[in-house]
Amino acid sequence: MSSVAVVGLGGMGSRIARRLLDAGHEVVVWNRTPEKAKSFTAVAETPADAACKAEAVITMVADPEALREVTEGPDGVAAGEPDTLIQMSTVSPGAIRRLEPLFPSLLDAPVLGSLSEVEDGTLKVFASGPEDLIERWTPLLSDLGTVIRVGRTGAGTAAKLVANSTLLGVLGVLGEALRIANKLGLSQEATFDVLAQTPISAQAERRRPAVESGEFPRRFALSLALKDAELIQEASPDLKVAAAVREWFAEATDASWGDRDYSAILAWLLR
Repeated sequence: MSSVAVVGLGGMGSRIARRLLDAGHEVVVWNRTPEKAKSFTAVAETPADAACKAEAVITMVADPEALREVTEGPDGVAAGEPDTLIQMSTVSPGAIRRLEPLFPSLLDAPVLGSLSEVEDGTLKVFASGPEDLIERWTPLLSDLGTVIRVGRTGAGTAAKLVANSTLLGVLGVLGEALRIANKLGLSQEATFDVLAQTPISAQAERRRPAVESGEFPRRFALSLALKDAELIQEASPDLKVAAAVREWFAEATDASWGDRDYSAILAWLLR
């Protein structure tokens, strides 16, 4: 059993905290909006306060700016001098480099998966950092899912951006395939029969019920997918497919679709 603080109680952070509690760990939480912490017993007043009460601090926040806000300054996690910071947000390589001088024991460990995966303990954790530190915290991280060691500090964030480039790219390809089929007058049933014979068959089958019903239950906000697309483009501005996908997500977000599930980009392309 470990004592851990979870900073950031959005959809993922709150479920990570609950999962660790259910696994028998001591958990203290902090969130910028106090209302989201009401269902937890141990609630810290500041990120620094949370860090003082735990062996390790997990950060799960929206973007690099939010990470800077909760880790730096007099009330930030660094001020609480935690034994270990486990950074699990999807951020930029630059954000991780900014953390390194602040936290001597830093694990960069973003996750692949969404709400149902964290509830089931089936996340993929891209763990990077010193081997002994990964070894120490693997039992804790294993309560969240499968730990995949990807290299030195920063490799976790790199791995997450690589993985997300494929997720967003496949959605873009699927959406454009549905769009051209619609324009050419191919029935939706025939379109999915065709897509079943292609390299994106699994993704087409997974998304088919939502496309046919027009209902896209929210697991991951479209606006956050846009943020991830922008991080990917920032990391490698020469990527052409990623830039095109980012443009689709930007258009949908600008049209007030940002609060919808990211898979609703398919409906945007079919509008």
